Amino acid sequence: MAFNLKKQLKTSAAAMALTSGLLLPSISSAQDVVLRSTDGTINVTGEFVNFQDDTYIIRTALGELRIAASSMVCEGAACPTFDNLAADVSIIGSGAIAQGMMPLLMTGFAAALDADAELTNASAGETLATLIDDGGFGDEIGTYSVSATNDTGAFEALLAKDANIGMSARRITVDEARALRADGAGSMVSPNQEHIIAVDSMVVVTHATNPVQQLDKDQLAGIFAGEITNWSEVGGLDRPINVISHEQDSASYDYFMTYLYGEERPDFLPQAISPDDQVLSNVMFHDVNAIGYLGYAFQRGAKPLTLVNECGIATTPDAFSAKTEEYTLSRRMYLYNRADNLNASTQQFLDFVVSNEADAVIGKSGFIDLGILRRSQAEGDARRAALIEEAGRYDVGFEGELMNAMLSEMDEHDRLSTTFRFRTGSSKLDERGRLDMERLVAYLQGAPDGTEITFVGFTDDVGAFDANQRLAEQRAAAVMDELRAVAGDQLSNIEMSTAGFGEIAPSACNISERGRGINRRVEVWVSKTVES
Repeated sequence: MAFNLKKQLKTSAAAMALTSGLLLPSISSAQDVVLRSTDGTINVTGEFVNFQDDTYIIRTALGELRIAASSMVCEGAACPTFDNLAADVSIIGSGAIAQGMMPLLMTGFAAALDADAELTNASAGETLATLIDDGGFGDEIGTYSVSATNDTGAFEALLAKDANIGMSARRITVDEARALRADGAGSMVSPNQEHIIAVDSMVVVTHATNPVQQLDKDQLAGIFAGEITNWSEVGGLDRPINVISHEQDSASYDYFMTYLYGEERPDFLPQAISPDDQVLSNVMFHDVNAIGYLGYAFQRGAKPLTLVNECGIATTPDAFSAKTEEYTLSRRMYLYNRADNLNASTQQFLDFVVSNEADAVIGKSGFIDLGILRRSQAEGDARRAALIEEAGRYDVGFEGELMNAMLSEMDEHDRLSTTFRFRTGSSKLDERGRLDMERLVAYLQGAPDGTEITFVGFTDDVGAFDANQRLAEQRAAAVMDELRAVAGDQLSNIEMSTAGFGEIAPSACNISERGRGINRRVEVWVSKTVES
């Protein structure tokens, strides 16, 4: 079975979908397979006959069907595999990246080489891309196999030298990096081996018709602990809540449960457990009572909920908040490679996926690329409204003056999604900052003469208020100096300045290291007088 039920399912659309074969039919014999379209809309069950010329041949009640492999995923013991294939590049790891992003990335990569990518999905989570030169009319120039396992599997495959590239929806752990370094793989967190290719938001979703718009963390924790069981308890209709979760060994389950409960997980068995985001998305389409969590790329017809954290800060899962990493459940998507197992084909693909050219492909796949967005900070901006409310509590004093000064600057500037972050007490950029710096230079090169940008620093609330305000200014100045050093004479058309607002206008709660890390930032504001 492609799904796992942890207890007797209740009678619901989600249960019917997962048990009746509405979404994933059961395999009735050893030779039966399911062919599922990559967009999750079509499922065909039949007896496996053969696989030839990139085509599945299966026997059904309607007779023998021939279905192109490029549009389908095969599930079942009889499905063909790539076990005996020696591809030029082997890519192993995160199922979300493998299934949600890699097929389109391969197509985009081929186009960048003026080639054509022939994609074969031999079995669920396993894809082979064969690149043919001259737009598909020339010679074969490379083969790339993509296998979906999980994040841990990425680093195990790199350690065993079974993979040239590992895909992960989390950063490598210290133990994993040390084990690979000891094996001669090099420093796995160096810019040449750790590649941030996109950001993703873990989105809490319901059926599109559910009237509930947002949930706070306590409500969400109550639902996934089985303590809140009816939608009327959180402002919805009088209907039971059907909780759909991920398998316990998945990165998505661990990430979501860590956010809600830390290491103390509730002893609650949900109504159903989904094997992946694609199945869960389909359940959400059918079950009006369901709630679940999935990657940004898999929302489709489901309704995303706004999340309110412990401090009352509401965050909406849109592209801008994900790019700034201020959405409550945002995470980075990584590719890793060994330094001692890097062939030319691997390097060529890695160069493409971190380039601006890959942004459109990543965005098309439903993930959030690292390209720069611009957003107004005028009336209607949620942060502005919260700051006005906070400023009203200060009639006089340094804090009130600083808030009013920030509001005045917001009137004159839009904000770019580029946001630089730091470790505690440090002015050193984190690993993403290096990549964002290069992208910001490229973005500003196209700006009109006279464009003004301001680097705006913020801190967490650890330490004295006035000391934090000075630290914020220092960080803003450090980022501006580094940008000038990276850009050289490329940004002579840009006027630059700095500002620091310390601990005001937090983007997250300061009660955890993760929240404080989000608040230690330098934003990039651009003047409204000149459109870029």
